[in-house]
Amino acid sequence: MNKALFLDRDGVINKDINYLFKIKDFIFIDGIFELCKHYQNLGYIIIIVTNQSGIDRGYYSKSDFDILTKWMIEEFKRNDIEIKKVYFCPHHPDIYGECNCRKPKPGMIFQAQKEFDIDLKNSIIVGDKEKDIEAGINAGLKEWYLFNEKSIILKSKAKKIVIKLEDIYSANIK
Repeated sequence: MNKALFLDRDGVINKDINYLFKIKDFIFIDGIFELCKHYQNLGYIIIIVTNQSGIDRGYYSKSDFDILTKWMIEEFKRNDIEIKKVYFCPHHPDIYGECNCRKPKPGMIFQAQKEFDIDLKNSIIVGDKEKDIEAGINAGLKEWYLFNEKSIILKSKAKKIVIKLEDIYSANIK
C-alpha cells in the first residue's frame, strides 16, 4: 500500500486568486516544492484534490482547467516532483446539486485510494480551508494540516495550523 500527501490547490500550491485558470496568474506558494520533495523522499505519493466550481459556474471551461493543470504538473516535474494525479470537483451545489466529490466530502480521496492503493491511515492532507481538513477527517487520514499564510484562522480541527509550509515537516526532521 502507498501513503499519500494530499494537497489542495488554490491556497496551498498557488496563491488563491478567485477562479484561477490562466497560467499568467498562477503564483506558486513559497515552500511548496520543498514540502513535496520532503514527503516524496519519505515515500509518499503526491496527489492534488481540488474543488473547481468555476467550471460549473461557467467562469472557465474544463479545457482551461486542463491546460493550467498540465502546465502546473510540468513545473513540478522541473523540480523533480511527480504529481501522481490531480482530482477535481467541477460542481457547485446550487447548480449541480449534491455530489460526493466536493470537499468536505471525501470522494476524491476515496477515488485516489482505489486507483493508487493508498493506506489512508498513514496519509496526510494539507489544505487552506476547514473543508479540506474535514475531507481528510472524513476519509480517515492520519494527519491534517491547515495552511494559514495570512494568520487569519484561529480555530480548526487540523492537527496543526501553520503559516509556513515548512512548519509541517520541520519539527519532524530536527
